[in-house]
Parts: sequence; C-alpha cells; structure tokens
Amino acid sequence: MKMISAFILIVLLLSISMQSPFAIVYPLPAATSRLVGQNIEIIVPQDSKLPQESFATQYQMGISNMLEANPGIDVYLPQAGKKMIIPQQLILPDTPRKGIIINNAEMRLYYYPKGTKTVVVLPIGIGKLGKDTPINWTTSVKSKKARPTWTPTKAMHLEYAARGENLPKVFPSGPDNPMGLYSLYLGHLYAIHGTNANFGIGLRVSHGCVRLRTYDIKWLFENVPIGTRVQFIDQPVKATVEPNGLRYIEVHSPLSTNKEQFNSRELVPITLPSSVIQVITDASVSQGKVNTAIQNRTGISTKIN
Repeated sequence: MKMISAFILIVLLLSISMQSPFAIVYPLPAATSRLVGQNIEIIVPQDSKLPQESFATQYQMGISNMLEANPGIDVYLPQAGKKMIIPQQLILPDTPRKGIIINNAEMRLYYYPKGTKTVVVLPIGIGKLGKDTPINWTTSVKSKKARPTWTPTKAMHLEYAARGENLPKVFPSGPDNPMGLYSLYLGHLYAIHGTNANFGIGLRVSHGCVRLRTYDIKWLFENVPIGTRVQFIDQPVKATVEPNGLRYIEVHSPLSTNKEQFNSRELVPITLPSSVIQVITDASVSQGKVNTAIQNRTGISTKIN
C-alpha cells in the first residue's frame, strides 16, 4: 500500500477528535473551491480472500464507489497483486454547505456540522427502482429514535407475500430489524436509518429510505440535531474550477429510471447541467479528457486542463 498522505492523516485525526474512528471528515476548502481529499492506491494482498465489499467497508466506501473506480476488478474475489483505487478525492456537490446533502447518483451523504469547517462524507444505500429515494426534495430531521421498530406498509406485505414470505405487523427493534439500531425521521414516509445488511451500502436496495452502516448511523444519530436541514439531490456529474485555475470533472453512472435502462448493458444517457457546461467549455480544457471521463464514469475526480 502506498503511504497515506499527510492530508489523509489529518482527516483521520479529525475523525478521532470527533469521537468516530469511522467517519471520513474533510476540512472544508475555501468558498471558491470544491475539491477535497486525495485518492489512495492499494495493492490486493497476496493471501487475500476478501470480496470488494470488505475493502469498501475498510475504506468507508459504498460498493458502487469501488466498482466505478475499479472496472475489471472481480467483485467477489479481487485478484492478489492487483491495484485498486480508493476514490477519496471528491468534488463537493453544487449545493449550500449546510446540514445534510444526499446525492443519490453517487450514493453518498454529506454532512456539514454547524459551527465547524468540516464535511463528513458517508456511503449510503438508496431506494430500488420503482421505490426510489427522492431526488429533488429539501426537508429536515423531524425526530430521532434509537432501536426503532418497523411497520411495513400494505404494499410491502403484498410484495413479501408474493415471494412466499410473511412480515409481522410491527417488526420489533433489535439487530435483525431492517431499520437497524438508529433512525432519523424526515417525515411520514422517509428516514435515514441503519440496516441489518451492510452489503447493501452503495446499492439500490431499500423501499425509498436512506441506509447506512451501523457505526455510521450511530455517529449521525449522536451528532445530528433535530431540525437539521436535509437536501436530496441527483448530481451524477460534478465539476469545479479551483482557485489555481485547474478544472476537474467527476462522473458517476446516472440512476436508471425504468426497467429497460436497468436491464440494458447500454450506458444511461447523461444530461449535463449548465453549471458543468460552464466549467468544461473553456479554451484550456481538453475535450478528449472530458469525453473520456463521461464515457468511463469512474466516479474519480479528473483534471481536464
């Protein structure tokens, strides 16, 4: 493994100081900058028998982040000696730096703790096709609950019954509860909560809620006040012009919007917002690099000038 940079060491120290050995905490850049962090390269150990999910968990990534950044690496058993990229350099979403930002397209949650100059970045699981997590909604944390129960809807009962499974009227609290051990409620239908299946982080697996690993939701539960602003967005492409004039683009695979797209091997079309177009249409920009980034969709921030 390459030596972890001084920046990442600072991040780890900040993480410890905030009483979480797990959350990735980035110092906020200047208001005119949106690029944070640095990527890490690792070599799969010779004796490794671990799936990509284990590396994703170790480095606080969702499985989608790892798959995008490492095309061709076996998801079940990465080959010993292969190089893998941990995509920890990010472009902050094009939003206010306030409260919680949930970017469905990259399956990441950004939390800007009030009164600090930091941003906490956590991987998430979101709603499956047809039971989608909101993509354009601003709300707030209405309430919080430790050891929540789960009350399945009528539609959920029918869905499970069709598979020959029965759900209780109210699923009791505990480690086997699909909502995990902590929940932040955003209203009647949606919540940010834990899970009893960590392998779903970075996938479209829920009935619309946002899922986090057990230690991540515990950290949020302990640190996010009731009333905190929550904004849902869908930004598969992010771009920035940094104070030194360098321009970067970060491209993720957009979410499928129908079964045809979901089942197809064809790439989901990308529509570039005007804010991204402004960044990439500059005389200094290599359009070849832009086109490659849009085609490859690695989720890695790429310098384009």
